Amino acid sequence: MDRKPLVLQTKTGETDVMKVLIISDTHGNHKNLDRVLELERPYEQVIHLGDIEGDEDYLIAAAGCPVAAVRGNNDYFSQLPQEQVIEVAGKRALITHGHYYYVAAGTEHLLMEAKGRDVDLAMFGHTHRPLIRQEQGLTILNPGSLSYPRQEGRKPSYIVMETGRQGGIEIFLKYL
Repeated sequence: MDRKPLVLQTKTGETDVMKVLIISDTHGNHKNLDRVLELERPYEQVIHLGDIEGDEDYLIAAAGCPVAAVRGNNDYFSQLPQEQVIEVAGKRALITHGHYYYVAAGTEHLLMEAKGRDVDLAMFGHTHRPLIRQEQGLTILNPGSLSYPRQEGRKPSYIVMETGRQGGIEIFLKYL
């Protein structure tokens, strides 16, 4: 079930078409991860927002494209970074699992950090609840969880970000 996308403007003259798959909290379970990877092909990038639980190599091999990933609170021995600032679809994005910003209690700390880093997007996981919101000129995204969803209805969720030839970005929250 798809909902109306959030549409953002990109830099003037940008014409590259790009599809980015944003996921989180897979917790070592491959069933829904594999389903989403196959369902959404082709895509140019995958972003994983933590709690991979040792499956970094599996994700990279299965995705078949560049993967940006961060360490979650259950990624005990992971060598992944705690957070990164990356460019995605012509926007600067802070990607983090979110637990260091207390996102279970709200996004205020994450919002302050993102504004201080001068990014356009702040992406996080951890809560297992999907979220797409614009606040103070910033877009905040949480794809929810593919393995253990906690929102009403408890459907596994993820986000697809697409750029179009007209220069806009559409952000879709999707459910399995």
